[in-house]
Amino acid sequence: MINQLRNSFFQVFTMTFLWVTLLFTVFMKDQTISVLYLWNIVGITVISAVLFGIMYNALWNYYTLKPIWNIFISSTISILGGLIVVWLFSIDMFHYIIPWWPGMLLLSVVLHTLAFYFYARVSSKKNADELNRILK
Repeated sequence: MINQLRNSFFQVFTMTFLWVTLLFTVFMKDQTISVLYLWNIVGITVISAVLFGIMYNALWNYYTLKPIWNIFISSTISILGGLIVVWLFSIDMFHYIIPWWPGMLLLSVVLHTLAFYFYARVSSKKNADELNRILK
C-alpha cells in the first residue's frame, strides 16, 4: 500500500509540475517570474499530488468508510486544496473567488456523488461480466 501511494504521489507530482509549467509557458510566456515563485509552483504540485495521488487513492481504495463520508471528505478536502492552490497561484484571484466557496462546495458534493454512482455502476457491471465469463 505504501509503495503504491508513493508511486502515485510521484506520478501525480510529475504530471502536475509538467502541466503547470506548460500552462505558464503558453499563457505567461512574456512575463518573468521570480525564483521564489517557483516554490509556489512546487507547492501547487505537492498539494495536487497529496490530493489526487494519496488522499483519493487511500480514501476510495483502502479505507472502509461509508460512501457518504468518502464523498463529504473528498469534496471538502478538494475544495480546500483547490483554494490553497489558487492562493499560491494568485492572491488577487483567490480574493476574487473566495466569496463563492459555498457554491463550489455544493457543486463539488454533487459532482462527487454523481461520479461515485457512475463509477459504482460501471464497476459492478464489470465485475458481473467477469463473473459471467468465468461461469461459462
